[in-house]
Amino acid sequence: MSGAEEEAGEQAGSPGGDRLARVFLTRVVEPGDEVGGRWVRELGAAEVVRRLRSDEGMLPGVSPRRWGGLTARAASADPERDLAVAAEAGVRFVCPGDTEWPGPLDDLGDARPLGLWVRGRPSLRMWALRSVAVVGARACTAYGAHMAATLAAGLAERGWVVVSGGAYGVDGAAHRGALGAGGATVAVLACGVDRPYPRGHTELINRISEQGLVVGELPPGDHPTPHRFVLRNRVIAALTRGTVVVEAAYRSGSLVTARAARRLGRHTMGVPGPATSALSAGVHEILRGEEAMLVTDAAEVVELVGDMGELAPDRRGPVLPRDLLEPGARRVLAALPGDRAAAPGEVAREAGTTADDAIARLYELRALGYVERLGDGWKLTRQAMVSVRAGRSPR
Repeated sequence: MSGAEEEAGEQAGSPGGDRLARVFLTRVVEPGDEVGGRWVRELGAAEVVRRLRSDEGMLPGVSPRRWGGLTARAASADPERDLAVAAEAGVRFVCPGDTEWPGPLDDLGDARPLGLWVRGRPSLRMWALRSVAVVGARACTAYGAHMAATLAAGLAERGWVVVSGGAYGVDGAAHRGALGAGGATVAVLACGVDRPYPRGHTELINRISEQGLVVGELPPGDHPTPHRFVLRNRVIAALTRGTVVVEAAYRSGSLVTARAARRLGRHTMGVPGPATSALSAGVHEILRGEEAMLVTDAAEVVELVGDMGELAPDRRGPVLPRDLLEPGARRVLAALPGDRAAAPGEVAREAGTTADDAIARLYELRALGYVERLGDGWKLTRQAMVSVRAGRSPR
């Protein structure tokens, strides 16, 4: 056994040894690998590292080809170098057992990250306590960008942390909306956090790292792949109290995030778009299938994810003067025809009341300027016509 292997064995029970082993494994095991996660849970990270470096044979659950790929990666892994590169870039490594580790990530079970590389000053655990994910299409429309930015700004103004993936489209709009409101935002990347991706968002991601947090599972310098983007979404879903989807086609990766959130027991929400827009078809599908709640602004999001009593305001149209009338007077007013005068008896029949009551109500309405006497009949005044037509219900 080599000196490095002996040292790993000696440190297996120490926090430092577990941390170094987890750093090592982020270079070897792909994010979300449940087989690797089970090894770590059952054997401990240091023992998994020792087995990968030894000639004792394969661990269970993988093919010889897969095991050969893992041992080849293990042969070139250098956790001390990764930690040194990370420190130089202002990046720290946070793993289970640390005070900064967000407990909600444990809901992922064996797919839980081995650890997270974090760039930025705030505490990830504290920020995750009051966070919402805003995700959606990369090739979003102007409507999608507007809704994402407005939602994120509204959430930030209410003291919520906005979490997204740092990508083009809805992700970028959400981050910018939160930053523009002077709020907090977290970008969860599918690559090393010292290497902003996409390149076109380098300035944005650097700004997020200065005012918020940039987080990822992959070690410094590692590159993104399509598969890693999909797996990254489970972290966004688990880290937050709810996920809002703003524009998503049927095969959008943001729907993966929404469905992961639902499986984890988080709130899942969708912002509706035009019925003719293919970019909103995926959102409409999860809304129609009752996989998500419909939301249109930050207040409605907070009503779902927030504490008891954080209710969105009641939504209603403008209050018309006729809405302030007594029910009996409203019925008599609605019974008057709009194009002619009517006798009190006719009004009474239409309103479902007596002639005496109808006459009393008509005099009340005349005092308020709604009706006028015309011979033996009564008719609406011109100024009352709009109010009555706006509120008339079919009989």
